[in-house]
Amino acid sequence: MSTKNMKNKYRILKIAVTVIILGLLLSFSLRRFSHQQITDNKISVKMSEKTPVYFVDEKDIREIVKKENPSGKVGDLNIPSLEKRINSLPAVDSANVYLNLNGKLNLDIKQRVPVFRLNKDGKDFYVDEKGIEFPISRTYSHPCMLVTGNVQRDEYEKLAELVGKIDKDDFSKKYFIGISKSKENYNLLTSEGNYRVEIGDLDNIDFKVKGFKTFVEKYLVYQDPQKYSMVSVKYQNQIVTTLNPYFKENDSILKAGKLELAKGPSPMAAAKKTETKPKTTEAKKTSSISPKPKESTKPKTHTKEPKKTEKKSTAKALSKPKAKVKIE
Repeated sequence: MSTKNMKNKYRILKIAVTVIILGLLLSFSLRRFSHQQITDNKISVKMSEKTPVYFVDEKDIREIVKKENPSGKVGDLNIPSLEKRINSLPAVDSANVYLNLNGKLNLDIKQRVPVFRLNKDGKDFYVDEKGIEFPISRTYSHPCMLVTGNVQRDEYEKLAELVGKIDKDDFSKKYFIGISKSKENYNLLTSEGNYRVEIGDLDNIDFKVKGFKTFVEKYLVYQDPQKYSMVSVKYQNQIVTTLNPYFKENDSILKAGKLELAKGPSPMAAAKKTETKPKTTEAKKTSSISPKPKESTKPKTHTKEPKKTEKKSTAKALSKPKAKVKIE
C-alpha cells in the first residue's frame, strides 16, 4: 500500500473522529440544557446590516421567540421553524438562528435597506438593491430617493443601480432629488430651478449624467436656473433645452421666435422665387428692347444672382447641425 493512500485514510479517519466528538458534545450539551429556560439575558439579537435601519425592532424578535417556544425550554425550541418565521418578515433580508453550547440563543438578522421609495398607482413602498419590494413602516421612515410613475418590476434593479450611482457622486447627489417616469421616459428632478433632466431609458446612464454635468459647468452656471423647463440628454452627443414660458426674460425670446417663424418664407416658396425671377426679367427686357445679336447675351448677368442666394442658403443649412446645444 502506498504512503499516499495511507495519508488519505488517516485524514478521513481524523475528520470522522472530529465529527463524532462534536456530535457527542452537542448532544450532551443539549441534554444538559434541554430543561433550562431561555430567559431574556440568554437571547442575543444582532442586526448585521452595514447601513443602520430600524424596520425590525429587537422587542418584536423576542416576542416571536416566545410565541414559537411557549414553554421557554431549550429542548422544546424548534430552531428551523423560528428561523423561517423571522425570514418571513417583509423587512428581513436574512436570519441565522443558533444555540451555543452554554444554552444561549443567538439571532443574527440582516434587514433590507431601501434604495428608493416608489409611489406607484397611489401606493408607497420601498425597493432594496436586489429589486425586492417591501412595505413602508408606521414607526420608521428611511431617507432615500423618491421615484414616481409606472415603473415595471424588471426595471427595479437598473433603477436601484442608477440611484446608487447618484448617491455616490457628489455632483449628482447635489443636483438630483427625485426620479419620475412619464410614459417610457425617465426624468431626473433637480433641486435648482423648475427644470427636469430627461434621460430617456436607463441605458448609458454614466454617459448621460456626464453630459449634463458638462452642460452645467460650461453653460448653466452662467444662467438663471429658472430659465429652462427641461434639459434633455437622451439623444446621443446632443443636449436639447426647452425654455420656461413662465420665466419673464424668456417672454421676449419666445415672441421674437414666433415672429421670425411667421415672417420667414417656407423653403418651397424660397425655391419658387429664385426660379421665377430670371424668367420675369428676361421677359421684360426682351419686350422693351429691339432684337439685336449683341444684346441677346445680356440675360447671363441676371443668372448669377440666384447662384449667390443658393450658396448663402446652403452655408446657413450646413452651419445648423454643428451646434451641440439646441434651445427650443
